[in-house]
Amino acid sequence: MERLWTGSRINKNKKMVEHLQSSGVIRSKKVAEVMETIDRALFVPEDASPYMDSPMQIGYNATISAPHMHATCLELLENHLKPGMHSLDVGSGTGYLTACFAIMVGPEGHAVGVEHIPELVESSLQNVQKSAAAPLLKAGSLVLHTGDGRLGWPEHSPYDAIHVGAAAPEIPQALIDQLKPGGRLVIPVGNIFQDLQVVDKNPDGSVSIRSETSVRYVPLTSREAQLRG
Repeated sequence: MERLWTGSRINKNKKMVEHLQSSGVIRSKKVAEVMETIDRALFVPEDASPYMDSPMQIGYNATISAPHMHATCLELLENHLKPGMHSLDVGSGTGYLTACFAIMVGPEGHAVGVEHIPELVESSLQNVQKSAAAPLLKAGSLVLHTGDGRLGWPEHSPYDAIHVGAAAPEIPQALIDQLKPGGRLVIPVGNIFQDLQVVDKNPDGSVSIRSETSVRYVPLTSREAQLRG
């Protein structure tokens, strides 16, 4: 999907969410509430236009996705982010989507972010501490770890919802293994041409996969390869 708007005329978080609603990207009341609660401006570089519908560089050859992509992924995962559920955000970057997940699963749930650049994990913790998700971080229901997200984070598995914020050449088996029966994984797959794939684990453990839309993400790779660019 191309960006829905450009420039900085959208200058408030609530206005950004209203724009996503009027363009049909956000249909869920819950997703709108969560994106209003977690102010995107706290999770982008200070000199950026936080509400522009565009991915942004966050350093270390990493990006934060455009608002319409975050909204799309939250819509796809909404039924797997109910209070008390467990979620995993692979390539958690600035911590924005992990914070959204934490608000949705609440204090009884668990929102885990995994990012392989330690400096991004450190800054994401500071971002979350400024946000509405700060109490969940303090209580331990939101956690951010340094690690290779391709391996998932087995400690809190199985997960009801897994999101991957970078494109994998193929779906990592570890993430399918850590998905709960009835759970859902949303992941960009491909090299030059990528599809956002929705992976549902059926109650019997079998897996159904469908393509949602064409996307462009940075590659899901090793820390060394990412830093080399």
